Amino acid sequence: MSGTLNKVMLIGHLGDDVKMHYFEGGNCIGRFPLATNEVYINKQTNEKITSTEWHNLVVRNKAAEICEKYLSKGDKIFVEGRIKSRQWQAEDGTTKYTTEIQVTEFTFLTTKKEMDGAKQTPNYENKAPNSEMPNTSNLENDLPF
Repeated sequence: MSGTLNKVMLIGHLGDDVKMHYFEGGNCIGRFPLATNEVYINKQTNEKITSTEWHNLVVRNKAAEICEKYLSKGDKIFVEGRIKSRQWQAEDGTTKYTTEIQVTEFTFLTTKKEMDGAKQTPNYENKAPNSEMPNTSNLENDLPF
């Protein structure tokens, strides 16, 4: 295999509501943290240990607006995307770094609205026909092979 692959698949819970950022020209991005958990038993103490990993997710344009509309802290979601690292200069002159998951596809698994028995939210999957959710799988098909 001569090419490379940058693909991430995660199932986790939102650590906060989606935060939207709007740009000139009508584009927008949504950002939110996603928690994934690993549970194991410590063989020496027989104690159940839960380890949480936090991921910074970025969703763009129409997909971001749908996430903002239907998702809130605690909701469970499946995402696919790719890892992107970036850096910038902070106001104090220091260089800051972050690693994000650029989301290309997602499926809502549970929402608080569903669990609370409030308004039933449709189970949006990005490949579902006749839904508000756009098909994001072909937005950035830049595989080198």
